[in-house]
Amino acid sequence: MGQTSSTSSAPKKVLHILNDGPDAQAERIIAVQAKDHQVEVVDLTAAKVSYDELVDRIFACDRVISW
Repeated sequence: MGQTSSTSSAPKKVLHILNDGPDAQAERIIAVQAKDHQVEVVDLTAAKVSYDELVDRIFACDRVISW
């Protein structure tokens, strides 16, 4: 049997989309993930983000979390 490698421990690009702005729980989780992963946050209440730009960001990431 061959040895298999797991990519679950490899750093991921994670996008957090904040629909209603930041909250304490989201900030805690984002801070923890940022220690091991490349994290990007889009706050839809604070910035005007075009639909095309948001779709590009979503497809550029390994994981997307919407709050």
